[in-house]
Amino acid sequence: MLKHLIKLFSSLKLTVTCLLLGCILVFWGTLAQVHLGLYKAQNEFFRSVFVYWQPAGSGFHIPIFPGGYLLGTVLLINLLCAHVRYYQPGKRKIGIVLIHLGVVLLLLGQMLTDFLSQESNLHLRIGETRNYSEADRAFELAVLDTTDKDSDQVVAIPCSLLVRRGEVSDPGMPFTVRVKTFYANSSLAQQPQPGYDPVKTTAGPGSGIWWREEPRETEMNRMDMPSAIVEITTPKSSIGTFLVSGWLDRPQQFVYDGHTYELLLRQERFYQPFSLHLIEFRHDKYPGTDIPKNFSSRVRLQNVENHEDREVLIYMNNPLRYAGETFYQASFDPDDHGSVLQVVRNPTWLTPYFSCVLVATGLLIQFLSHLIPFLKRRMMK
Repeated sequence: MLKHLIKLFSSLKLTVTCLLLGCILVFWGTLAQVHLGLYKAQNEFFRSVFVYWQPAGSGFHIPIFPGGYLLGTVLLINLLCAHVRYYQPGKRKIGIVLIHLGVVLLLLGQMLTDFLSQESNLHLRIGETRNYSEADRAFELAVLDTTDKDSDQVVAIPCSLLVRRGEVSDPGMPFTVRVKTFYANSSLAQQPQPGYDPVKTTAGPGSGIWWREEPRETEMNRMDMPSAIVEITTPKSSIGTFLVSGWLDRPQQFVYDGHTYELLLRQERFYQPFSLHLIEFRHDKYPGTDIPKNFSSRVRLQNVENHEDREVLIYMNNPLRYAGETFYQASFDPDDHGSVLQVVRNPTWLTPYFSCVLVATGLLIQFLSHLIPFLKRRMMK
């Protein structure tokens, strides 16, 4: 049975089939971006085991094509099995080993990047200091204990838990958050409009607001704005139901057991042990034109733990790499008084470089292992 499996997974026909299906998947997924958008197309075609088809008006999802993860895994197994089946030890095969090892690392590195990498944005106005970045499309429900004037105690509940519409408890909260209604994307209105329903809450600003559920956003320059109605319950009674929404800037407030709490549905935050202060942002143009010449942010990096305080200039193709994160100059505010830095944490960012070095070294060794004996034979004639 093991020999049959190795023969099957080491087959050249399987390699060609997977490569052909991969070409179809790339072509299909690229066309699908027109209607689905970049992020949704990536998730449905390339970051999935299967591509699913949903019949109109039904909740069924039928797998119709292998996804990127499945094709990548099969290609990886195919490469390993082919190496085991056909590899013959010897000095002249060292190049083949390095080439195969480089390709394996390239496939594994891409998969690990999808699972481990983290992207977020850091928006700074001139003179502003922050020690956290925010997710581009993910939200969280922040429960803040603001009783202490010097510091806040925060419990963050990701939307992946809110969407289940159940009860959420945490040792840092003396109460339970019960999700009664959750919209992954929504719109609010101050006046009655067709298709909108009145928000029914018992506490906080919510009455007098109308809302409705919206389809999920697929365009790159737009994002979902979730909204929810949550109930705060204690072992004795219910404190009330509140409206939380990505559209609301002001948090909902309530008092329980002598403590003041706030509820805020905000973009998911990633805190760092250091802070960045925006000193200056430059948007230079070529003289006499509106063509951009340079975007740059001069920031002050402050890390209290190691007593570090220095200025750094971040501009195009010159990011700041610090504490395992990379800060790129990504965008800016229309009034040129604010900067947006893209923050990337990718523990496997060196894997593609190392893989390319292994493949290049293997090709060079394999080429020289045939070239040198050939030249020796020519010289002996």
